Amino acid sequence: MIVMLIWGLNVVALKLLVEAFAPVTMQAVRIFVAGVSLFIVLYFLKDLRWLNKKEWGYTLLATVFGVVGHHSFLALGLAQTSASNAALILGMLPLTTSVLAMIFLHDRMTWLRLLGICCGFIGVAFVVLQNNGGLGTISTGDLFILLAMASQAFSFILIKKVTATLSAGEMTAVMLLAGSVMLFAFSLWVEPHGLDTFSQGSWWIWLVFFASAIIATALGHVLFNMGINKIGAGQAAVFNNLVPFFALVSAFLFLGEPLLLSQIFGFIFIATGVLLGTGYVDEKLKRANLMVHSQSKPPVSIHDQIEAQGQHKAKSDSV
Repeated sequence: MIVMLIWGLNVVALKLLVEAFAPVTMQAVRIFVAGVSLFIVLYFLKDLRWLNKKEWGYTLLATVFGVVGHHSFLALGLAQTSASNAALILGMLPLTTSVLAMIFLHDRMTWLRLLGICCGFIGVAFVVLQNNGGLGTISTGDLFILLAMASQAFSFILIKKVTATLSAGEMTAVMLLAGSVMLFAFSLWVEPHGLDTFSQGSWWIWLVFFASAIIATALGHVLFNMGINKIGAGQAAVFNNLVPFFALVSAFLFLGEPLLLSQIFGFIFIATGVLLGTGYVDEKLKRANLMVHSQSKPPVSIHDQIEAQGQHKAKSDSV
């Protein structure tokens, strides 16, 4: 719950930061700070080792999508759309990851998951078409956020392939550091004078910057991984539905963004879509059926157990 609150607030923090600094350059420096912070944490947790050739390959490819692509599109999108819209579109991340897992990892498709996918996309439609001219139109900012979300979802598929041998914490740290270097190189091309904007930041903006980098990005990932270890990935993933909610409330309180009826409907559809589309409801129903089935079996008496053992012994003797 604490991590979800932090990540919801981080959407608002990023909205403030992209308005104060050059967006892509800011993301490159922020992610570098987060990467260094995470490496320090992992050093004290003794969770560092050298990657093998295969792990380097998957990690660098995941970095291109999950850090460079995701954070570039996220920064550009937040500069042109509201924090509320961004939070709701990013809430589609678990569902989009689930769809990609069906395509690339051959995850099982069910009617409930298909219904969830439809609900999720209806929810996004409520959000992106609310005030952009109606059906068939989408703002540039919302489109960038959609690309940011899809880029990160694809990176999760690559991460899934390599975290069987490499800890998620170390892979995240390597991705953040390598990605920040790539992102900074990209920023020099799209924002040649991006670093000059850093001299314009007030003390409170810098406070937001370091809080976003160290608390939300670095510490947030460590705490989330600890949560997965305690309650499992399935249970932890469900909590991600709270990020858009906390972000909506934070944007209303701190940025003065209005809470629109279309956004509320969008949130309901997206949250429902994630619960159905990621297989969470399927898994719960399966466990419930197994429990009912096990309880419906009549208990085996002591007499029956002794008789069954005698039959088994007789059969063994004859063999």
